[in-house]
Amino acid sequence: MGGARRRPWGAAVAAPRHPGRRSGVGVASPSARTPRAWARWGGGRTRRVSAPVRTLVAWCPDWPVVATGVDFAEPVAVVCANRIVAASPGARAQGVARGMRRRAAQGRCATLALHERDEAREARLFEPVVAALDDITSRVEVTRPGTCALVMRGPSRYFGGDAAVADLVHKCLTEVVAERTEVRVGVADGPFAAELAARAANPTRLVPGGEVAGFLAPMKVDVLERPELVDVLRRLGVRTLGAFADLPASDVLARFGSDGLGAHRLACG
Repeated sequence: MGGARRRPWGAAVAAPRHPGRRSGVGVASPSARTPRAWARWGGGRTRRVSAPVRTLVAWCPDWPVVATGVDFAEPVAVVCANRIVAASPGARAQGVARGMRRRAAQGRCATLALHERDEAREARLFEPVVAALDDITSRVEVTRPGTCALVMRGPSRYFGGDAAVADLVHKCLTEVVAERTEVRVGVADGPFAAELAARAANPTRLVPGGEVAGFLAPMKVDVLERPELVDVLRRLGVRTLGAFADLPASDVLARFGSDGLGAHRLACG
């Protein structure tokens, strides 16, 4: 009979050739692909979490008060949005603290002199302080007037280690601020831990590499400076960075979102 030839019953059927496939295999295994094809397929993509950069933070306490030009021995405070943002040692000695409302601060100290915050003046007066670091590094980041940070990798190699750089920065800045305020210097993995090290310095504080988590653990969650998050954590009984870091990251993300997860990463060091 004419027409198409019939295939014998049970005969094997050859699989059709297809780009990117082998005979008898649906999809080529990743190992069989070229690097470019592997990248397109997505198998070579991995998410990297970069390690915190070794950072130095220099902190000049009470810089908003310094910018007013008043005598630190006097009870003086700087106000912004009806709250105290900085207080002189004389004011703190009488119970005035950062974060207090104006009326509460005046209730603690009847002779308290209040000044509205002038951030432009603070920044202008801090410029000579930052310029004093030009001989150490040209890459200085001003976190806010009174606080600046620099990456330690280059300076540490050039000047002979973290301790040498910290001492040099302290010396340079102390010469600039003279008697107006003190200078504290902290070095740690990441700017968050480095700033907390600066606040705990006397006058310098170095947190060894890899030991940031232990350094942060006993600190109160208040240092995260996220009032709403801190309020919830306190109500949950989580009062220290160590306790916060112990929470599973997935639970933190589900409960507090990306901002909470960012704070959790800071707490973990």
